[in-house]
Amino acid sequence: MSKLATAAKRLVVGRPFRSDRLSRTLLPKRIALPVFASDPMSSVAYAPEEILLMLSIAGASAYAFSPWIAIFVAVVMIAVVASYRQNVRAYTSGGGDYEVANVNHGRRWGLVVGSALLVDYVLTVSVSISAAAANVGAILPVVAEHKVGFAVGAILLLTAMNLRGVRESGTTFAIPSYAFVVGILGMILWGAIRVFVFGEEMRAESADFQLVEEGQHLAGFGLVFLVLRAFSSGSAALTGVEAISNGVPAFRKPKGRNAANTLLMMGAIAITMFLGLIFLARVTGAVLADDPAHQLINAPDGYQQKTLIAQLANAVFTGFQPAVWYVLFFTGLILVLAANTAFNGFPALGSILAQDRYLPRQLHTRGDRLAFSNGILFLSGFAVLLVVVFEAEVTQLIQLYIVGVFMSFTISQSGMVRHWNRLLRTETDPAARRRMRRSQAINSFGFIMTGSVLIIVLITKFAAGAWITIVAMAVIFALMTAIRRHYDRVSAELHAAEDRPRVLPSRNHAIVLVSTVHLPTIRALAYARATRPDVLEAVTVNVDDTSTRELAAEWEKQEFPVPLKVIESPYREITRPVLDYVKRMRGDNPRDVVTVFIPEYVVGHWWEHLLHNQSALRLKGRLLFQPGVMVTSVPWQLASSARVRDRTRIAPGDVRRGLYTRDEGDDDA
Repeated sequence: MSKLATAAKRLVVGRPFRSDRLSRTLLPKRIALPVFASDPMSSVAYAPEEILLMLSIAGASAYAFSPWIAIFVAVVMIAVVASYRQNVRAYTSGGGDYEVANVNHGRRWGLVVGSALLVDYVLTVSVSISAAAANVGAILPVVAEHKVGFAVGAILLLTAMNLRGVRESGTTFAIPSYAFVVGILGMILWGAIRVFVFGEEMRAESADFQLVEEGQHLAGFGLVFLVLRAFSSGSAALTGVEAISNGVPAFRKPKGRNAANTLLMMGAIAITMFLGLIFLARVTGAVLADDPAHQLINAPDGYQQKTLIAQLANAVFTGFQPAVWYVLFFTGLILVLAANTAFNGFPALGSILAQDRYLPRQLHTRGDRLAFSNGILFLSGFAVLLVVVFEAEVTQLIQLYIVGVFMSFTISQSGMVRHWNRLLRTETDPAARRRMRRSQAINSFGFIMTGSVLIIVLITKFAAGAWITIVAMAVIFALMTAIRRHYDRVSAELHAAEDRPRVLPSRNHAIVLVSTVHLPTIRALAYARATRPDVLEAVTVNVDDTSTRELAAEWEKQEFPVPLKVIESPYREITRPVLDYVKRMRGDNPRDVVTVFIPEYVVGHWWEHLLHNQSALRLKGRLLFQPGVMVTSVPWQLASSARVRDRTRIAPGDVRRGLYTRDEGDDDA
């Protein structure tokens, strides 16, 4: 079973890496861009669509607001990218927003940011994979019919790829990421050429559909609220920017400069694609309904609404289906791979939080391939849960999204403002002060923009599902606080013990548990005698009079130099009488140490574990809670364990003792 599990692990993960290979896994900018920026670049595949879907509630006339909303989203993105370029230069350890908040605002605000980012990373995976299922479903109906299954399978595939290591997954993702960028930019460019150069008219398949309003949304506060809600949905295009600040340690040196340059490239590409898709949506007249069955009154029977990307590709590349398939294929693929941003950000942040004792320590260590394997597994598990619960519906998941993103954005930017204020108090060089003032102004502008968006998001999305995200953040905050208290309490106890007088035990009272006279018992007795305890006795529990009399007779016959003590058990228990006996020994001599030797079988098959050692496990589990009691397992290897025994090295005397034959020794040699 162990060999089978190891073989399966090697098949999925690969051969383990030595720790000194960590430097070889660092990423150049050309690989770091698809690894860390695939999420913000790919979010343009659904952010423009979400703007139109939200505006559709007020009817087709509300689409006139889409260009202005897109421009405001682009302005916010510019502010965020410019601000985070200051972040990654100032904080290169990989803590990102969490480190900025923790250093400049204190521990509690750092935990707020940490909990927000953890929730956001899980939602990044869920939203990206669900959007991928919708886009792939536009050309493959079988995927549209089984969106949840497709999404779960994609998450598991990403998990396996990331377990193989950051550099390996980045190299794998680079080609489809760049192919997606080429496809979208090529579609925008060709569409612009057809409109402005050739003067052609491009019409989306839904351009002639009549879109009716749901209720009254075109007047007063209702219209303002709807536009703000569309803006908050479109702001999903900014998600993923923070991943680069958390992934700075994965960049090659100079880390801060390379991360800042990657941010700049990512921002330029994402803004161009975002605005270009809104432009194409306007010139093609694409119509998307929040409720197609009721809002599209002249659509054909059985009409299945396609994604915005699918409609634009068909309109721009009319008569050239290979280009349409190219765009849709790589859009679906990049949306799957966009989740990789979270697969790099979540484990890195989890490791830092674990190092600060806010999360279990298992999240801090790297796996066989120098990736944070436990963090990757945690992320995939929670993402699968969300996809199943919300049935891979992007519109439902998007309501939970971006709350955590903009909360971390806002707190981080305010922290950077305090960071520059602190440095300016001691800096005297005029040139350095000018650079700091410029950076401070950029972060202040970013704080104003992201804070404004956060308020809009909270107002417009709270009742629609954002409250779930806030509750999740509060739960994670409380959980991390409780974990830190636990680790602090344990640390205080362990260090307090160092202040106590170092008094050695008066005596060692050794007990060998005996059920019958056989080789494991003899080995346990021999080992117990070799430790030279002050008192040594064998103990058996009388659960059957006949068996106990036979054991006592055999004990006398073998003439063991150790007395056998029989403990009565009228209710045929084993664990309780042994515990009571050990407690009495401790009570009579509190300064003595009681050492209990338990013979155990070592088996080679999983099913044999069900047939052996159950009493020993129960006893060990209970004895470990007894103060002043040491528990020692004395193993006896059964024949079935020979197949898992390391036979490459034979100890001197093993052949003479009969543990190996000479033929076996020769074969191994």
